[in-house]
Amino acid sequence: MTDLERIAAARRAIGLIDLTDLADDHAPGGIDELCRRAREHATAAVCVWPEYVATCADRLQGTDVRVATVVNFPSGDEPIATVTAMVAAALADGADDIDVVLPYRALLAGDTDRAAGMVAAVRDMVEAPRLLKVILETGALGDDAVVTSAAQLAIDAGADFVKTSTGKIPAGASLEAAAAMLAVIAGADRRVGLKPSGGIRTFDEALDYIGLADSVMGEGWATPATFRFGASGLLDSLLAVIAGEADVAGTSSY
Repeated sequence: MTDLERIAAARRAIGLIDLTDLADDHAPGGIDELCRRAREHATAAVCVWPEYVATCADRLQGTDVRVATVVNFPSGDEPIATVTAMVAAALADGADDIDVVLPYRALLAGDTDRAAGMVAAVRDMVEAPRLLKVILETGALGDDAVVTSAAQLAIDAGADFVKTSTGKIPAGASLEAAAAMLAVIAGADRRVGLKPSGGIRTFDEALDYIGLADSVMGEGWATPATFRFGASGLLDSLLAVIAGEADVAGTSSY
């Protein structure tokens, strides 16, 4: 890959990031900076706890940066009524994307009705152009066959995106899980996106996921409408690639 190609790839990847702040302490201190960086570098979205949706919607007004939030997160075990109440509040506050954790423990226990019911209940509330992303927690599902079944269930119940991980358990995203999810996406009768998240921090890792998506779905498939990275540290790595090679390529940096 030439210097110019690396810079172009890094810039493409930046436009696919849901720049994330889901720190366990729910601290508000970094939210303004998160929004500033998202605006400056034109990431696809920010992803924050529900209590910060209104702040982010205000800070990002007039930009193309979307506001995503998480529900049934990270356990996947909350009652449907609790989750739908959180969704209603987030939408009222200006959320564009809702990332809901599939009740993966219920699914593993054989309770597919509960898992599908959660997705369907949230689906009923999230109308286009808002997006519903369903977090499968693939590291807990383990076997690729189970990941495939979970992705199919989520898509059948109305997911606009399937997402690998919460980032809150030791096993995050993997190329194997992403490949299994893409195989289901490829067979869908409508457009469905992929969101790898959890542990993706470097340019090379990002390139591997984009390359996988394009190889399965077609060159150039991975756009913000079909592909997102859930990441907090990835932006720094991509900016470093651009800054480190901009002089060689004779182009300006961010």
